[in-house]
Amino acid sequence: MSEPSHMIEEIEIRKIDWSLWRRIVGHMKPYPKQISGMLVSGLLLAGIETSFPLITAGIIDASTGEGSSGSISGYMAIYLGLVTLFSALVWLFIRTAGKLSTSVAYDLRSGTFTRLQELPFSFFDTRSTGWLVSRVTSDVKKVSEIMPWLLLDLAWGLTMLLGISIAMLSVNFTLGLCVMAIIPPLAISTWWFKRRMLESSRRIRRANSNITAGFTEMINGVRTTKMLCREEANLGEFDHISGDMENWSVRNALQSAVYLPLVMSLGAIGAGIALWQGGVRVQEDTGLTLGLLIAFMQYAVLFAEPIQEIAQRFVDLQSAQAAAERVQGLLDEVPDIRDSDEVSANIQKHSAAPRDNQALDGGPATIQEIRFEDVSHEYQEGDPVLHNISFTVHRGMSIALVGATGGGKSTIVSLLARWYEPSSGHILINGTDYRERSLDWWQSQFGVVQQVPHLFSGTILENVRYGRLTATEEEVYNALDRVNARHFVDALEGGIQFQVGESGHKLSTGERQLISLARAVISDPQMFIMDEATSSVDTETEASIQSAIDEVMNDRISFVIAHRLSTIRNADIVMVITDGKIEECGTHEELMALKQRYHDLYTAQYIQEEEDRVLGMP
Repeated sequence: MSEPSHMIEEIEIRKIDWSLWRRIVGHMKPYPKQISGMLVSGLLLAGIETSFPLITAGIIDASTGEGSSGSISGYMAIYLGLVTLFSALVWLFIRTAGKLSTSVAYDLRSGTFTRLQELPFSFFDTRSTGWLVSRVTSDVKKVSEIMPWLLLDLAWGLTMLLGISIAMLSVNFTLGLCVMAIIPPLAISTWWFKRRMLESSRRIRRANSNITAGFTEMINGVRTTKMLCREEANLGEFDHISGDMENWSVRNALQSAVYLPLVMSLGAIGAGIALWQGGVRVQEDTGLTLGLLIAFMQYAVLFAEPIQEIAQRFVDLQSAQAAAERVQGLLDEVPDIRDSDEVSANIQKHSAAPRDNQALDGGPATIQEIRFEDVSHEYQEGDPVLHNISFTVHRGMSIALVGATGGGKSTIVSLLARWYEPSSGHILINGTDYRERSLDWWQSQFGVVQQVPHLFSGTILENVRYGRLTATEEEVYNALDRVNARHFVDALEGGIQFQVGESGHKLSTGERQLISLARAVISDPQMFIMDEATSSVDTETEASIQSAIDEVMNDRISFVIAHRLSTIRNADIVMVITDGKIEECGTHEELMALKQRYHDLYTAQYIQEEEDRVLGMP
């Protein structure tokens, strides 16, 4: 089982890209109140925590009669007040951090989902579904969760370190320097261990991803595994993956087991230095009281906490950087197919005062003619799939595209619907290049029925209405009537309220095809694309679907990619597409009379269908 290249890249320890994180932090700009609440609460919390050891020192000195401190009750009142404020501030930063994190996650998910809706098919051709889903879910979660805590810990941690340093140096400069001697070894050990813990954590995530992929593959392919008796081999592969997970998990646990006691030991050393040097100064009566000595010891222990937290946040930044790059990269993705500035200006201009029979971009709303002029296309540079395709279609005509798989039939309709754009040549609508018309308007003129129809989880009503969300139940029933689907829908439990299941698995292929056709019909498009819509159904269902197609295509432009050539005999134009070129073009009768490629294809298929019929085969 090979590992995806992006999983290997995530193991690398990258330097923090500050320009990227500035852009990520920019997503918090709409929430200035939450940001202010986080920063203020962090600063005040640090100030309160810094003052606690001094208050403790005052209480001790007041009880022993040392120093010039006030009464114990006064210190206790201050202490209780600060504890109350401390609790309120903790509540404030948890509330603001939660709201900020949730709001940013919502914005990022909305932004990435919106961007995915805008991107053309070519973007999805090179990216797996799992890759895209993880961008909108786990990557967004990781990025949104780290930002509030980064702000809080930077404000709190830096203020805490500064406050402790000032407090110690102002009370006793020499002893303060002695205690602060633990900072360099603490910082170095923290940096060293966090780097290695980051690497092992990433390797754990990679192993976990491989385990998930292995489980998924095993479940999806369980029938094939059992048929080929591959259970033992699969178990061996899985043991290797899970063993990798175990090894790195143990290593990470050992690193944590060494790091935490080391930090505690360094804190104890600082406290020991304070006790040793402070004790000497107390005995020498240098003005250092017992309470201040204890305060110094507390500061020595406290030193480790903000350093650990700040170091952890920088490790989190490194760990989340790959996720931040993917989220920001998706947000920055510019659709290859989009309206030009001119078209956008026209849409804005004409949307204010729309006219009858006028599209939203100001052009004519009725499509009378479509013309391909020397259209060529290549999905990958240097590998053309269409070569100088030219033809003209008028309103009310049906065009059948036939030929071998991979010849370019689907590419023609994909270019027509502007799911892709030609590498060269022009596609004209009523004489105007379709790139000069609104993309949304143009694509809304199509009703598409695919070879493998996709239905969404939900009811038949919701699936048909997906073609036009404002459609009434009566209009849904009319659409079902028009495509000869009403009879089987009424027979289902609940009728149009029948739950079709995930991808429509509760319906047969033919029933899904009819629902898909009703969904296309209800949008009342000017053009239809039928991509081998009857190739996966039996002859009886095909006849029902074909009858429905013939009815709804009246006075519309239709493109039919045909698997069974008997279904396209009435097409106005039949084009035989071979190796990206139009090999033959004409009516069924004209092409049969030529006795060339189409004649051979039709005759061979006709003979096969007759043999199947005689033998009683479906």
